Amino acid sequence: MQKLLNRVQTANSLLCVGLDPTGDDAAVAQRLREVVAETAAYAAAFKPNLAFFLSRENGVALLQQTVQSIPDDIPVILDGKFGDIANTAEQYARFAYDIVGADGVTVNPYMGDDTIRPFARPGKVVFSLAKTSNKPQHGLQDAAMTRGGSISDWAARLAKLMDEELTESTVGLVVGASEPETVAKLRASCPEQWFLVPGIGAQGGDLSATLQAGLRADGSGLLINSSRGIWQAKDAGAAARQLQEEINQHRVVTSPQSA
Repeated sequence: MQKLLNRVQTANSLLCVGLDPTGDDAAVAQRLREVVAETAAYAAAFKPNLAFFLSRENGVALLQQTVQSIPDDIPVILDGKFGDIANTAEQYARFAYDIVGADGVTVNPYMGDDTIRPFARPGKVVFSLAKTSNKPQHGLQDAAMTRGGSISDWAARLAKLMDEELTESTVGLVVGASEPETVAKLRASCPEQWFLVPGIGAQGGDLSATLQAGLRADGSGLLINSSRGIWQAKDAGAAARQLQEEINQHRVVTSPQSA
């Protein structure tokens, strides 16, 4: 986690550049190199989406090459949404950290703390799904629980408990930008944790409302992810710089320390 904190400070950035490579295999490797090179100056982190690599022949090798091309001081969050029982999760953790070289992962906590613990290695950051930005026809996250609140509320509480217990690592939340009121609610219940926030741009999330709802008092605590908006841009570097600047403009407005 210290790597992320250092990068946020030195780059003055809360931008997470998502790498969801689309296109034919012949062109995608070159495009990945271009996007990493053009956006690195503005990125607090990179987030390669595992599915977009595994769907390709030699996808693991391409993923490894991409991670190796990222400057050493920029953390890599492998977006695999891993969610299996402990002995299987241990193998996924080995893949993410020892084979790929990631600094963090995303996990699906549906099976409970067993899905989180194997990834909580010293210095690593685990982002546990709490409330995602998709709108399914038949969803589980908003289902009410007899103990009160929703499943997404309990997922957030579980991540907070794990973050308090697993002190050598950091456990944060994945919180989509499609519902700023939910971002605000989860920030109230998890005031110190880091949120990885997808859903800005192509999924319609409101950047200003999300930052107002989710920033901590220190103007930090959020990683705003952009994948398609940067990947599809003619100038990936310009798109990343613009989003970084927009985020920082709102950080000035919403951070109490700037008042």
